[in-house]
Amino acid sequence: MIRALPDTLARMPLTVAVPGLVLVLLLGVSILVSERVVTRMVAMQERHLSDLAETYLDGLAASLLPAVLRNDIWEVFDTLDRAAVSYRGLSPIQAVVVDDAGLVLAASDPVAAPVLEPPPEDLARAIGGRVPVIDAARGRAFLWRSLTVSGTSVGTILAEVDITALIRERREVIVTLVVTNLLLTLALACVGYLLVRRLIAPARVLTRHLVDGISGPFEPVPTADLPLTGTESRRMIDAYNGLVETERSRTHLMQRLAEEERLASLGRLASGMAHEINNPLGGLFTALDTLKRHGDSRPDVRETSIRLLETGLTGIRDAVAATLHTYRPERLGSGLTPADLEDVRLLVSPEIKRRGQRLTWHNGLDRRIALPGAPVRQALLNLVLNASAATPDAGTVGVGIGIGVEAGGLCLIVHDQGPGLPDDAAALLTRSQGAAPIGSDGLGLWMIRRSVDDLGGTITVGRASPGGSRIRLDIPVPKEGIADDRA
Repeated sequence: MIRALPDTLARMPLTVAVPGLVLVLLLGVSILVSERVVTRMVAMQERHLSDLAETYLDGLAASLLPAVLRNDIWEVFDTLDRAAVSYRGLSPIQAVVVDDAGLVLAASDPVAAPVLEPPPEDLARAIGGRVPVIDAARGRAFLWRSLTVSGTSVGTILAEVDITALIRERREVIVTLVVTNLLLTLALACVGYLLVRRLIAPARVLTRHLVDGISGPFEPVPTADLPLTGTESRRMIDAYNGLVETERSRTHLMQRLAEEERLASLGRLASGMAHEINNPLGGLFTALDTLKRHGDSRPDVRETSIRLLETGLTGIRDAVAATLHTYRPERLGSGLTPADLEDVRLLVSPEIKRRGQRLTWHNGLDRRIALPGAPVRQALLNLVLNASAATPDAGTVGVGIGIGVEAGGLCLIVHDQGPGLPDDAAALLTRSQGAAPIGSDGLGLWMIRRSVDDLGGTITVGRASPGGSRIRLDIPVPKEGIADDRA
């Protein structure tokens, strides 16, 4: 129990644990002090009773010895009667004188102790013990004194004394001590509770803000809750408020950098997209010129030219729509569809063609799943663009998409033929809740990591065969989100 006490206190609130500990300590001190007071009082009572008993027995012995020597029973009776009146402060109940044979010579109560009979058992047991022999349960004390002449015992005085008043006084003192100590201890515990509650109020405010920050943004402590200036608590909360403001500034900076990175990526894609759109424009103008020249006279040429115009414009429309869906996510419907991921393939195709690379693409997703499309598309797009940048010209970039059978979630795999991902870049992808990099280097990887964290997913970085990096994204999907809802 004692070993478990620290653990029990550690689980309690400070406003309860500290006063509780003080209460336990005060109870221990009060019990110790009460025990010493009661012990000292009992010793004083017994010493006082012993002094009275010695005086009583000395007086009786001096008065009874001549009568005992003469075997004058009536004188002994008379002396015992007079002693009962003279020593009322001792409250004697009965006194008995026995001869050297151990038989009653005389007694203040002849009925209880008949003459020439052995003395009462309670009185007889006191012979040989220390004076007084106390029976606290009955409120009695037993006295004895040997009557001797020249070292020879001629008889014994036995007495029974009422000490109920003494025992009652002892109990009253004990009750007073217990009640007083209990009231004082409870009062001090209440005062301690109020003081501790007031002292740790700033810590409770800080704790509440930290807990609230787990499920939402951290908020500074308002001015109304600030403690007095110059106190340790005020310095602690000022430090917390400073951290909150710093974190807000850092978050705003990261958002701005992320937006700049997104726009920079859009610029790179726009240049490739412009090339992709410009290629069919020459054919479109040729088809228009042919249509102008021979459209009226040759129906077959007119049909062919119209078909070529429709095909070229459809390709341009698809490229523009894919870009808009990626960079204007509010246009996406609910859930992620296979077509959403195919848009990524369309967006990276100009860059892949520009560098003479080959893109191996396997999209095993054949249904709509309950995942937000924008962050998944953006993460995949960034990974493929990074893989293309790391792969030399005429190299191969691979993409695999599917639903994990065991994990029950979306699996995205991107591999390249580059020199491999540096350790610091790999750390940006695999270290959850890591700080954003300073500057733009690695910001795209950090954005991927943050998007996957928001989706509750994991990222694994490995080596591809025969060389390069292999990055795998596993994003959990609710069971109801992978139902057979074909896109």
